[in-house]
Amino acid sequence: MESDVRFFRRRANEELAAAQRAVTDAARARRLILADAFLERLKAVEACATEVDMPGSAFNWTSDRVLDHHA
Repeated sequence: MESDVRFFRRRANEELAAAQRAVTDAARARRLILADAFLERLKAVEACATEVDMPGSAFNWTSDRVLDHHA
């Protein structure tokens, strides 16, 4: 089964490609609206995954423990 991230990325790319092939301005606009919707969903899924997998910055790992370099 395809992940949400891969699905939304694939669908956005497909809609962007379809927009480039569109014959009319109206069809191009509809495809771009769909591509934008998939890109927004992709951003939301990636942001959610980032919050779940990495709640803090990788550069803040020392703030959780005390380091004594003088001992």
